Parts: sequence; C-alpha cells; structure tokens
Amino acid sequence: MATDLGEMLVPYMPTVRVPKTGDRVFKSECSFSFDSPESEGGLYVCMNTFLGFGREHVERHYRKTGQSVYMHLKRHVKEKATGAAGGAIPRRRNGKVFLDLELNRDFNGEDYEYEDEAKLVIFPDHFEIPLPNIEELPALVTIACDAVLNAPSAYKKQEPESWEEEIQVSRHARSLRQLDNGVRIPPSGWKCQKCEMRENLWLNLTDGAMLCGKWFFDGSGGNGHALDHYKETKHPLAVKLDTITPDGADVYSFEEEEAVLDPHISEHLSHFGIDMLQMQKKTENGHHTDNNARPRVSEWEVIQESGMKLKAVYGSGYTGIKNLGNSCYLSTVLQVLFSIPDFQRMYVGNLQRIFDYSPLDPTQDFATQMAKVGHGLLSGQYSKPPMKSELIEQHQQKGISPRMLKALVARGHPEISSNRQQDAQEFFLHMINLVERNSTSSENPSDAFRFLVEERVQCCQTRQVRYTQRVDYCIQLPAPIEAATNREELLAYESKRREAEENMRPPPEPVRARIPFTACLQAFTEPENVPDFWSSALQAKSAGVKTSRFASFPEYLVLQIKKFTFGVDWVPKKLDLGIDVPDFLDLSRLRATGLQSGEEELPDLMPPIVLPEDMRDSSMSSLDSPEIDEAAVMQLAEMGFPLEACRKAVYYTGNMGPEMAFNWIIAHMEEPDFSEPLMLPSMLDPGLSSSADSPMGATPLDNSPPEESIAILTSMGFPRTHTIQALKATNNNLERALDWIFTHPEEEESDALSNMADTEPNDNAFSNANSHSDSTLSPDRDTSGPRVKDGPGRYELFAIISHMGASTMSGHYVCHIKKEGRWVIYNDHKVCLSERPPKDLGYIYFYHRLSSS
Repeated sequence: MATDLGEMLVPYMPTVRVPKTGDRVFKSECSFSFDSPESEGGLYVCMNTFLGFGREHVERHYRKTGQSVYMHLKRHVKEKATGAAGGAIPRRRNGKVFLDLELNRDFNGEDYEYEDEAKLVIFPDHFEIPLPNIEELPALVTIACDAVLNAPSAYKKQEPESWEEEIQVSRHARSLRQLDNGVRIPPSGWKCQKCEMRENLWLNLTDGAMLCGKWFFDGSGGNGHALDHYKETKHPLAVKLDTITPDGADVYSFEEEEAVLDPHISEHLSHFGIDMLQMQKKTENGHHTDNNARPRVSEWEVIQESGMKLKAVYGSGYTGIKNLGNSCYLSTVLQVLFSIPDFQRMYVGNLQRIFDYSPLDPTQDFATQMAKVGHGLLSGQYSKPPMKSELIEQHQQKGISPRMLKALVARGHPEISSNRQQDAQEFFLHMINLVERNSTSSENPSDAFRFLVEERVQCCQTRQVRYTQRVDYCIQLPAPIEAATNREELLAYESKRREAEENMRPPPEPVRARIPFTACLQAFTEPENVPDFWSSALQAKSAGVKTSRFASFPEYLVLQIKKFTFGVDWVPKKLDLGIDVPDFLDLSRLRATGLQSGEEELPDLMPPIVLPEDMRDSSMSSLDSPEIDEAAVMQLAEMGFPLEACRKAVYYTGNMGPEMAFNWIIAHMEEPDFSEPLMLPSMLDPGLSSSADSPMGATPLDNSPPEESIAILTSMGFPRTHTIQALKATNNNLERALDWIFTHPEEEESDALSNMADTEPNDNAFSNANSHSDSTLSPDRDTSGPRVKDGPGRYELFAIISHMGASTMSGHYVCHIKKEGRWVIYNDHKVCLSERPPKDLGYIYFYHRLSSS
C-alpha cells in the first residue's frame, strides 16, 4: 500500500511545498467565504499556495491553477457527556492537528470538546489519504503536512494578545511600605502638587504624592515631577490615576525603570481611600470605555439600548460582525455600506464574475474581499437562529470576522493596521478612496455619495467674487454650543464644575448641551473668513469671506456632527451634546446658484511668485535668459540626452536637481517637441510681459496649468493628460491635484466615451441645477471632471453611526439602520430590533434621497 501511495503521488510531488519563513498558511478561513474547519464541509488548504478554500470554492481554485493536492481540515464540535452516566470526559483526538488554530465559535470550553480530522485530498478524483500517515507517504509530503498543521494561522498575529508586551510583577509589590500620613485622594479635581498640570498624573504608592509624569517629544506629558520625587525619596512605585479600573491599573517602577504588575494594587490604593471597584471599567467586550464620569455611563446605556429587552433578528441583511479588537469602527461602516443598493449590486450582484476573475491570491484583491464580506452579510448563511433540535455541528456561528478585508484595507496605513480604535468618519472616507481606486469600470458604487460643493469667495474691499467647485463625500456640520437651548443650565454647571475642581470636591451632575439641528445648518452656511486671502482685483492680500453651497445633491447624503475637539494633550475629546436630527430633511434652499446678475467676477490672475530680496534683481535681469543650473544640465547631457531637452527639464522642475529633472525627461521624451529649444512666453511675444497687462507680476489664469506643476506631477509617474485634468479640476493646487489623481483613476478612451454616452448632457448642470427633477448622472462642465448623481435635495434618514466614549481614540461604535420599515441595532455580532434609536446622540447620519414624486 505504501508503494501504491508513493507512486500515485509522484506526478504531484513538484507542486507540494513546505511552508518557509514568511509564508502565510490560511488554515482558519476560506479566501472567498467565511467557511472554516468548523463548517459543515471543512476547509481545504492548497499544499502549494497555502490558501484556504471552502467546499464550494476549492474546485474553482483547482480549475484555475491546476493545483491538485489539498489538505482537508475538519473540526467536530461535540457536547460533553454530563451526569453519572457520562463517565470520564473523552480526550481530544489528534491533539496537534490544529495547533494555533483559533476558534470561530463562542463555545464554552468546559461544555464542549473538539475532535480534529485531517486528510490529503487529490483532485479531481477527490482521492482521500487520512493523516497522519508517516509510513505510507513520501518523506517530502510528510514534512509538508506537519509544517502546515503546526504553522500558526495567517491572521493570528493580529489578535490583541500578540502585540501586548508581557509585564512582570514588581519585586517591590509584596513588601511595599506605605506611610501612615493621613493622605486621602479625592475622586476628581486632581492636580500636580508642584505645578499646574492636571494631565498625566501619577500617585506615589508609598506616600500618596500626586505628581506629573515625564515630558514627551510631542509636547504632551508633564514636567517630570514624579521622577524627581523618586530621586529624592527612593519611593519606587507609582500608579497612573486615570487608568484605575476594577481590573487593575497602570503601575510604574522607577527603580526597575519599566511598567510592572502589582498584585496588591487594590490594598495599596485603599490605603489612600481609593476603592477600585467604584472605578469605571476600562475594557469591555473588546473595546475601550472611559474612566470619566456619569454622562458617559448614560450615553452607553442609551445608545446600546441596554435597559430594554431587544429581540434578536436573523437572516439576509441581519448578520453581525465580530469585534476583532477595537474594530467596531470598521463593522459599523461596512454594515451601512452594504445596506446601500449600489454596493450590493457592485460586489454581491457581481459575485461570481468577481470570484471567477480574481487573481491567484484572492486575499490581496479588494473586489474579492468586498464581495466576500458583502455575501457574508447579505446571504443569511451566517445568521441563522439557534435551534435546540439541531446538532452542535450544525449550530451557526454568530456573525462574520472580516480579518482578510481589514488586513487588506489597512496595508500601508499606520493607524488602521494597529489594534487601536479609529475614527469611523475617517475610515468611511478611506473606504470610499479604496472603492474609487479599485473601480476601473464605469460602475462605481461611491458615485452614490459623491457631490459637488460650490465655494463662493468674495473680496471684502472690492465686493468682487470668484466661484469654484470641489468634490466631496461628507458634510461636516458644526455644533455651535452657543446655540444650545439650555445655555443657562450649561453655564451654571460649568461654574459648579470649576469650583469643585478648585476645592478638590466631586464634580456636579453633568449637563448635556441640547442644540437645534437648524442651528447646525445655519453655522454651516454662514460665511467664514479666508486666511491669507489674495485679491486678484487689488493685486494684494485683503480680507475675504467664503460661503459653501451644494452644486449637486448626492443620492446618499452623509452628515458628520463635529463633536470632537482637542484637549490640552492633543487627544481628540468629545463634546457632550444632543442634537434633534430630523427624519426628513429638505436642503433645496442650499442649492448653489452660480454667478448672479450684478456680481462682478475677480480677475483670473494668480498671485505673483514672491522671491527672496537677494534674488529679485537677478531674476529681473534674466527674464530674456532664465536662470538654469548649467551643472545639472551638463550632468544630464552626459547621459546622452539632447542638450535642449536637458535645459527644459532643469527649468521646468525649478532647478530642483538632476534627479527631478531626469524624471521629467523620462516622462516627456516621447513628445514631438522634446528636443526643441526652450521657449517662454516672454521670448515669444514681448506683449505678454507681466508688467504690461498684469501689474505686480500677476499671471493670467488661462486654461493651461503651469508647466512647473505639470512637471512635478509627471515626474512622479502620472500621465501628462491625467495630470493636466487634475490641475484644471483643482484650480492648479498641487496637493489637491494629487488627491484628485488618486480618486479619479485614468480611464481608457473608450470607457470615457461610453461614460459620456451614458450621461445626459446638460451645459447648466451646476449654475442652473434646480432644473433637475429626477436623479440623473450629470457630468462636470469639463468632460474629464467628476461624475455626480444629481437630483432633488429632499432626504430621509436611514442609518446612524453612534460613538460612545470621550475620544475617537477610545470608546465603542454601534449603528442603527432602518430596514423594512423598522430600525435595527448592529452592535458587533449582536443584531436586534431597536426600540429607541438614539437619533439625538449620533455621530454620522446617512440619508437617502426621496423620489421627486
């Protein structure tokens, strides 16, 4: 039999690999679905690529790659026998098979046992070889199987436990001497005993001294008085005051120079009157909460509807998302996106096409992973009600775990790739950016959010105006505290709070600001000052004001309430406020009108280039002969490039060195005038001199962007035509142009023509936009501009993302979505019917456009 197996495997031996250092083994989850070894069909791991596939997807991989050898992994979950008749608990079979394989279920380890099964499967005949089978398998195959079975799961390193440093118990904890000096620490109003610092305070556990911590490179921290105190007294241990929870606290040992554990911290704190059990819990259900006061407790209860008996719902569109460790910001955004038909059609409607045309490594393909998550949320396959009559093996897991998508969208992003909490609004825009980059065809679901903002800038002295347009996806509404309807109550609370802080007494009962939604809209539409405004009419800096209006209305409107500000430590902190956000919204009066009769436009002039004093004389004398770094020119010419081309490259890159000029040459060497002499406007026609038509050196704004700006962008590798489009669309702003390029991938000419054919031409799409009665796809005035789905400005609220906590860097997110006429709360993996959606405490609000009928 051994000989037969060996001979049978000979044709497949070249395709069987042993995992090397750096190879990721996907043995816990399918690349196309959320099937795992615990699923009914188990998981197939390719013995060449080490990618995992569920039963319905492994055939696709075999057909596409020709890889025939797979390891089939199956975990059987069984309920332990109980009672006298149960006897001894059975031992786990094949104990080493799934080493380091995390469980996808929430089974209690004391009530269930696991039986693991592994075997090699040869396609296409599905010939099975049970494992282990050392005697009968070739040595290479045996080594490869052992390596796969013992390899850590590909995403295990993302779990929070993997990056947290192990902290040791301090050698001073057991024998710490505490002075009986009568010191008692109040619950609030803390301040350093040697300075005015109220942040980063440390309590010395020997004498109760309350002192500030070290100064950090970013300007935060303190004045180092806690360390100075140790040097004077040699009292070794201190606890950070704002980290005390029922579970422990952050303790530092000055003598050991590291963070330490204090097993007796509760006793040590009680010596100074601090009861740990009364402190707010720090972590709960995988997300951070605060140690702040009562308003936060109330906020958590209201938003999560924790005091109510909520009814769980199951099925298509009611699938939860497991918290991967402070990943609730991701979960809420994904739940909202996949409740929108455009995203459903793009990723779930095209599921089979996306999967069939996915690259060889589908874990690194954005469309594939979005389709996988979309199908997981909408299929209902991972959201079935538990039934007592079912066997344990058929029990459905609670929610999906989008590890692959998170790893993919976090690649290259220092914050999202961490396990820290993030701002949901920033992640929403990050996702929109990724959708834009990966939607190369005319079908782009982010079109549903895109709209144009008209900005009107007016010179306060001449009253002349300029109109420009920009693309946006989210409106940020200010929250004017001064407009609060309970302003007197807020002032009284603030006075009591300061008094309590100065006298080191407990703070008063907090008061939440109540702000009318109309006040937020009013603050958004009010004129704002333009810093460093340069008036082209005066040819000088002047006072300017800017107002913003909707040049188009999106199909789905996103409103973010600006609840966050920065504290003294530069950490974003949330304002405690409630806003009466309406269910129905009519923004028609905020429709942009364009240039009005009687308004005079500012001249199309750019600010002059301001040169240092020592360069002005030389620059004036070199108008006919522009200053060019000849050394850089010769360095390029020595490489074999034409001399005139080298001169142009150095000039158009602003004498920024031969490397930048070389990039310009590579980007322009195919142009017909590449080797022609450098010709500037002043050389072509003396009448174009800036002193004649444009006083003070201002430059007319024609349709062609400055060649210097074009050169800088093309030197980065972007096509010249795409660069010119970007500069035109952003008023020649380099930073915004770079942003525009990334959010508007270059399309083939045929695609652009078909896109134009699909749109309804309208020369007055923005200046006379009120003529739109239906939802139409309207092109910009420039056919290369952004496409928007314009329509009426009337909306209905359908989703809310709410934040609980004092900062975007901590806390927890949940979302409420209106489906089938009823509100549903999505709180990580828990999905229930909502009784009271917290419409006044939301952070991001999503509206869908009402039809014109």
